[in-house]
Amino acid sequence: MGADSGPDAPAAAAVPWRKVLYERQPYPDNYVDPKFLQDLKRNVGVRQYRYWSVVREAGLVAQQVSCVSLFVTLWSYMEKGDLRPATLLWSCLLCSLVGYGLYKLLSGGGSTTSGGDDRTSLADLQSAAIFLSFTFGFSPVLKTLTEAVSTDTVYAMSCVMLLAHLISFPYDSQPEPSPPGSLSLNAALFASVCLASRLPGALHTFAMLTCALLVFALWPCVLHRLREKAPRWTFPCIAALVSCGGVASLASLWPAGALLLSLGLGTLTLVCPLLLVRLQRHKDNIQGPWDEAEIREDLSHDLSHFLS
Repeated sequence: MGADSGPDAPAAAAVPWRKVLYERQPYPDNYVDPKFLQDLKRNVGVRQYRYWSVVREAGLVAQQVSCVSLFVTLWSYMEKGDLRPATLLWSCLLCSLVGYGLYKLLSGGGSTTSGGDDRTSLADLQSAAIFLSFTFGFSPVLKTLTEAVSTDTVYAMSCVMLLAHLISFPYDSQPEPSPPGSLSLNAALFASVCLASRLPGALHTFAMLTCALLVFALWPCVLHRLREKAPRWTFPCIAALVSCGGVASLASLWPAGALLLSLGLGTLTLVCPLLLVRLQRHKDNIQGPWDEAEIREDLSHDLSHFLS
């Protein structure tokens, strides 16, 4: 379709063609002027990705998968009796203190003399005490919550919920200072309750839920602050350490699974960004001085006629 489209195009060459529909012109309907595509633009505003930048962002996905692997490994040790609840609780307490100190350091530049910071720390301590008190009090109830459900069903629900947690996790950005998205967090906590209900005692359930809060709610907040405030090299190092910890923990229980996990993390972190950068050259987004057609269909008349 070009400038000579139609039999009447040469005869009408003396009359300039205009891109209007409200008046009749001596040109066929399928006529296209050569100047029509002069303002055509391709890939305007398209973000050009760099390989190592994409690898850095993919590290967030890899470390979140490793966190799920680490949590499941801790649950398996408790279910077998190889890990005592007191040991897990003391470890969670130590990690919480270190993480909270790092969070406050990155938030206020290490200043602890401000009265506002003291009030915030007191409020955080009160919130943690309330949560731990309610969790400890309801642990016997949560322990017997899924007694009427078969173990296979509980494990299947836990797998689905952990997968939903990984899919719905807000990898691009996180609201500050809130924990991750509600769907992701609720799915992870639901899976934690299902798994914790299969542990031997109420103290085991309490320890497992405390660990779930630390892994799925508090750690993403600290990680977000590290990505925002810490030096640029800090996040890749932490993501690599968490990924290695997830693989190593799974290797202590299931070496073949640890091998599969390491291959999956390597593919996710190194191969997928390479594919994204390579396929970006085939992106073709066109823009021009034309109006895009919009199909708007009003079904209210047909619906009212059908209902009548």
